[in-house]
Amino acid sequence: MRKLEGYVALVTGGPRNIGRAIALAFADAGAHVAVTALSDAAGARAVVEEIEQRGVKGLAVPCDVTREDDVARLRDAVGTAFGRLDALVNNAAVRHETPFGDMTYAQWRQVIGVTLDGAFLTASAMLPLLKASGRGAIVNLGGMSAYTGAKKRVHVLAAKSGLGGLTRGLAHDLAEHAITANLVSPGLIDTQRGGHSAKEPDHHKHHATLFGRRGRPEEVAAMVTFLCGPDARYVTGQTIHVNGGAYLPT
Repeated sequence: MRKLEGYVALVTGGPRNIGRAIALAFADAGAHVAVTALSDAAGARAVVEEIEQRGVKGLAVPCDVTREDDVARLRDAVGTAFGRLDALVNNAAVRHETPFGDMTYAQWRQVIGVTLDGAFLTASAMLPLLKASGRGAIVNLGGMSAYTGAKKRVHVLAAKSGLGGLTRGLAHDLAEHAITANLVSPGLIDTQRGGHSAKEPDHHKHHATLFGRRGRPEEVAAMVTFLCGPDARYVTGQTIHVNGGAYLPT
């Protein structure tokens, strides 16, 4: 079923892993999809090719979500290409591991800047388009370690925890415009890591799922697209955990 026929979605950080899965899930549901990438232009173009193979339009936009001018250009590109925006997914993030005693302020600012400031800047820039939609939805991507804690991730935990507060605030402020705001918190997901995140994160070694397996990016994507669709219009301000029971909130 293509429940999102005619929708337009924007996924930040879309070339790989969960971002790619979310972009393709939107396309499978009938939505046109824009994706951003900071450095992986080839990956973004490859995702757009996959999107368009599903019979919808795709758009790749180079964007540094920490820069207001870049995000403004992103808004203009989406508006020009599609004329509307119904769903914003703030997926762009940096997940480095650094012991607190070795952490520099520059490293702290990089993570906070991409994950938290980037979500703020993107939501702010896209707000006029989301208001005009009449069915707008914002989904922020959190992480299980923000609830369980983890070594070497003070900056990541602070940024992801901040997304929870941002989400609840957006839900309050934007409800009058028929815009929902929710946070999806993935747990142990089978993804390919590169660069500074190539090795297995230490915090993964201390958790186990009830199913005895890692989750798939597509399982996170299914929750994201549901929250952006017509069946979730009464769901806002919520944190939805997708972790196979590795963390059970009370």
